[in-house]
Amino acid sequence: MLRELILLVDDDSAIRKMLRIALEAKGYETIEAISRKEAIESVALNSPKLVLLDLQLPDGSGLDVIKEVRTFSEIPFIVLSVMSSEEDKIALLDSGADDYITKPFSMGELLARIRTALRRLPLEETPSNWDKENLVVDFVNYQVIKNNIQVRLTPTEFQILTFLIKNSGKVITHDVLIKKIWGDQALNEMNSLRVHITQLRKKIEDFPSSPHLLLTEPGIGYRWVGN
Repeated sequence: MLRELILLVDDDSAIRKMLRIALEAKGYETIEAISRKEAIESVALNSPKLVLLDLQLPDGSGLDVIKEVRTFSEIPFIVLSVMSSEEDKIALLDSGADDYITKPFSMGELLARIRTALRRLPLEETPSNWDKENLVVDFVNYQVIKNNIQVRLTPTEFQILTFLIKNSGKVITHDVLIKKIWGDQALNEMNSLRVHITQLRKKIEDFPSSPHLLLTEPGIGYRWVGN
């Protein structure tokens, strides 16, 4: 059985060694890059399943890596960051990151986030596409088209959207949605969920501050009413 390949991008050799030992002990295969240039080339040449990315690189920002890779790949990125403000986190998601984990972090939490990022909803459980008015969601090709223009969603945003559409008309509680996206052992992900929902609305709603597709049920969760 082939082991899933993870790219470690960090110019700190001690951190790379720590991540490599922990991940390989769990059955993953790893490759490493220490710069922006190496990271982009490694994604193109080796096609890893996921990238763990530090933002501070000797020849540029990790955000530049994400933006460049997003021009040719939808590979999940988990950013290892010291950022903690909501504005910083939104900037990461806007750049195309799938998830972030704030330093210092436990390996248990990181491994859980990796499992979540690698998990994909089975295609047979979803319709081939959802189409209404000016919005098209193609579940097979992981594409969203709004006003005939492709909208780029992060893998996490797409997973949230898919789950809500599959359960159209139902109220999905915060707890159910968090466990579906981040796993059964997820803790303290409410802020992450809200950030992702906010970003998702900006991309799919005509008026994000007054949504008509993805509604909030105050104190409970969210409901998709697109049908």
